[in-house]
Amino acid sequence: MHTRQLEITVGAFMAAGLVALFFLAMQVSNLAGITAGEGYEVTARFDNIGGLKVRSPVSMAGVRIGRVMGVHYDQSSFEAVVTLSIDPAYNQIPDDSIAKIYTSGLLGEQYVGLDPGGSLESLEQGSEVMLTQSALVLEEIIGQFLFSKAEENALSDEPAGQ
Repeated sequence: MHTRQLEITVGAFMAAGLVALFFLAMQVSNLAGITAGEGYEVTARFDNIGGLKVRSPVSMAGVRIGRVMGVHYDQSSFEAVVTLSIDPAYNQIPDDSIAKIYTSGLLGEQYVGLDPGGSLESLEQGSEVMLTQSALVLEEIIGQFLFSKAEENALSDEPAGQ
């Protein structure tokens, strides 16, 4: 009888552990806060979105105000078009705001940050954010640094008077 009670306790503990693991996985993958059909959608065009994914956060002043709902490639302009769903509570965002792609954390999760502009007009359903800044790609930054160092060394190796 005592063995049976121990087996039930261990089983309940394992079930609670699996439920906790499931909720942890939902939080890490950004699936916990999905809202379906709420808010208004705006688009932004970027030259490079890096690793931005659907369901990535959209934030303003560090506060999450929405999510990335879609990413696709425009073959005519050669740009990535990102569809952002903004929560309806945030309906006073100036239409000349700047959308930037930032990287957060050690794992490099990317998100869209909005910097407010000064316009009196607000973004609304179907608007497009005209001012954007693409993601910083680490490989490009390292390449530019190495190229500038190589160029600097080449100039310092030239004899004087040439």
